[in-house]
Amino acid sequence: MEIDKAVRESGDRRLQRKYETAVFVIQRALVLYSIKEVAFSFNGGKDSTVLLHLLRAGYYLHEQEQGMISDGTAEDGPTFPIRTIYFESPSAFPEINSFTYETASKYGLKLDIIRLDFKSGLEALLKSEPIRAIFLGVRNGDPTAVGQEQFSPSSPGWPPFMRVNPILDWSYRDVWAFLLTCKVPYCSLYDKGYTSIGSIYDTVPNTLLCTGSSAEGEEHFKPAHRLLDGRMERAGRVKKIVPPVSSCFNTISNGVNSEDEHQHSTPVASIISVGDEILSGTAVDYLGPLLFRKLHEIGWVVSRSVAVQSDIDSVADEVERRKVDADMVFVYGGVGPLHSDVTLAGVAKAFGVRMAPHDAFNEYYMSLQGEQCTSNKDEKVQLPEGITELLHHEKLSVPLLKFQNVIVFSSSNVTELEEQWDCLLELSKSIGPLKVSEPFVYKHLATNLRDVEISKHLSKLSLQFPDIYVGGFRKSRSGPLVVNLEGKDPMRIELAAEALCKNFHPGAFTTII
Repeated sequence: MEIDKAVRESGDRRLQRKYETAVFVIQRALVLYSIKEVAFSFNGGKDSTVLLHLLRAGYYLHEQEQGMISDGTAEDGPTFPIRTIYFESPSAFPEINSFTYETASKYGLKLDIIRLDFKSGLEALLKSEPIRAIFLGVRNGDPTAVGQEQFSPSSPGWPPFMRVNPILDWSYRDVWAFLLTCKVPYCSLYDKGYTSIGSIYDTVPNTLLCTGSSAEGEEHFKPAHRLLDGRMERAGRVKKIVPPVSSCFNTISNGVNSEDEHQHSTPVASIISVGDEILSGTAVDYLGPLLFRKLHEIGWVVSRSVAVQSDIDSVADEVERRKVDADMVFVYGGVGPLHSDVTLAGVAKAFGVRMAPHDAFNEYYMSLQGEQCTSNKDEKVQLPEGITELLHHEKLSVPLLKFQNVIVFSSSNVTELEEQWDCLLELSKSIGPLKVSEPFVYKHLATNLRDVEISKHLSKLSLQFPDIYVGGFRKSRSGPLVVNLEGKDPMRIELAAEALCKNFHPGAFTTII
């Protein structure tokens, strides 16, 4: 079955765990109820699209365990027999309706189309054909998820049935990891900046994904899977009073008005360190934390930092994934003449190009090595063909290397990285490899309050100030809890700090540097 195969071969262990749990819930439901007693509520959104394909996989595996099908069954598995409920609404986006009917045709869904309100339609449906359990794409964080578990009876006043929630514990990241890993179709609105889709009256593109406007005033957005903070998934679910979708909305994003979003949109970076010594614990990685700080100082968010083996395939796999997800990928380690220095070859493989001698870089390298270089010189100056850009700076003896949106540092220590970073920033003023954004600012508040005393207040603060990152950490087991408030607007951070402190006695928090 193609879904099961895609997840198990993905290498994403978190996704695999979530998938296995969800499929277990589905198989459990199919043991408890006959196929005629279950239904699936599909609305064309991303969550129900995930659930559709989980049900396809779960039903296939259930039938296989029951001996109803063999391993030799066709690639797409057996016909989808689960009754599917679709509530068609005049306020639904046309793209949602189109996607729903296209999906029904593609996967053989047996649609029961209801044009009444949800509760009345469900009552009428269950009277005509009794159903004991309904699969729902509810996730924690949804307004309807409060108090629900993976198996939850329907609420008082509703027709009696069991709500089955296979993806209740899935995050926004999990949903998109599944859709992209399995390469299944989803509604086109998600590629236009919509992150949570309701009706045409209360849904707009998420301003956190706005990349700017064209000369004609049309706004452009990143696709939904590029949203970094899953907590902001519903930031586009607002009452859409004028202006229309193509206009800017006065929504706060990282402390700036979305009217200036095209100037202040937060760029995203991924960091890859290459080296077996880091993974074995033989060497301590000081360069990664330095890059985090440097990027934060120019307003960038680091979405992922990962260490990989000194192996061409490992480097290539990681670069290939990150060059799509991030605005810029920074790679360090594994650059040089040693047999373990495979970074550049890995970058070449990620872009599908070959390594070839580079005459311009060769001159720099030879002048640096001088008479010490006695072996085959071409082998030491081979670079990815056709995508290599040399970033020259008078303070650097050898140019920085840029491959589209991937920058490779040759630094082996903090001093070298600081020098190369400073040169990169200077070059950005003229040739622009890096966009300098508003820097992040932060406030640290120390407290001796226990976690259980403060946890609900921190959760409330996160909702009250969605543009502020609210976190906590301890430097030692017995040390105070440090609450970290981080964002791009100092005034908003101060307001968040005041809002938190008001919940406790004076002196409960102290500001630390």
